[in-house]
Amino acid sequence: MSTVSIAIAGIGAIGRHHVERVQASDLCKLIAVVDPIPAPPDYLARLGVVQYATLEALFTHHKPDGVILATPNPLHVPQAIACIEAGVAVLVEKPVAHSVAEGLRLCEVAEQHKARVLVGHHRAHSPILARARQIISDGLLGDLVAVQGSALFYKPADYFDAAPWRREAGGGPILINLIHEIGNLRSLCGEIVAVQAMQSSAARGFAVEDTVSIGLRFESGALGSFLLSDSAASARSWEQTSRENPDYASYDDEDCYVISGKKGSLSVPTLRLKIHERAEDRSWFTPMARSVADVQRRDPLEVQLEHFCALIRGQAQPLVSVRDGLRNLLIVEAIAQAARTGEVVSTAP
Repeated sequence: MSTVSIAIAGIGAIGRHHVERVQASDLCKLIAVVDPIPAPPDYLARLGVVQYATLEALFTHHKPDGVILATPNPLHVPQAIACIEAGVAVLVEKPVAHSVAEGLRLCEVAEQHKARVLVGHHRAHSPILARARQIISDGLLGDLVAVQGSALFYKPADYFDAAPWRREAGGGPILINLIHEIGNLRSLCGEIVAVQAMQSSAARGFAVEDTVSIGLRFESGALGSFLLSDSAASARSWEQTSRENPDYASYDDEDCYVISGKKGSLSVPTLRLKIHERAEDRSWFTPMARSVADVQRRDPLEVQLEHFCALIRGQAQPLVSVRDGLRNLLIVEAIAQAARTGEVVSTAP
């Protein structure tokens, strides 16, 4: 099988993660990087590729099989459309757009061209989440009833010193961090049709929220509660429990989601199961069978890249489509609205 050619736009921190994985892959080859800010010559020499300032300059000299967009959020939609119009497959980092209106514009263009577009919610490619989805779809938990989730972590002071806008409205964990969690919960538990929320800035005293309590209603009728905070000294976050990103300290005795059905419950990411094996014995007085589901761990970014290569070749449909990415963004914006107003906000499709 021939390798596919890849260009990466945006060579900041996220872009360089993508560069490393493309360089390490046997399925694809890095042919160029795109960024208006010149990269250090020694970095380009190590990569063995040229740099272009714009996608237009790239397409003048090369037509790669695919482009990975790791650029600032406001550039995602116009750059993705440029790739689509050039007939090039594109992986757009999340969020898919900086507004729902822009995301809808991208949806229309992508669907009109029948384009190959993948949204970079890389956690969707986690083998842990895939195993959890299988357990739920196999019916081991029965009909879902309740979901408890958390993303509780402590951002250091220099995180805010490096970018003072993070102390202002729009710079808090709702719009920066929550979109990951919404993607996870939708993939595990189905569509979210209504949200409500309360927020607080008491922990840091900034103009922006630091802690949020969220209520979720799923299309199935299941209810969810979610706690989000970037100011809580806790390990109950995906990064600190999944052990998929070595940059974070990790704790294998913690979970960030507990999904409960009529027959049993699943804790994620430890994949601990508690199941009532016989329906007639279901009771809080009756012991449940306990087990831990097996999983073959892999780097989700690596799995995502393999999926993107398959998408480029026409061998797969996007695991996270533009519409999926847009739904995640719409629900996050609804939660921000609910937290401001105290209202229950409908997110029904």
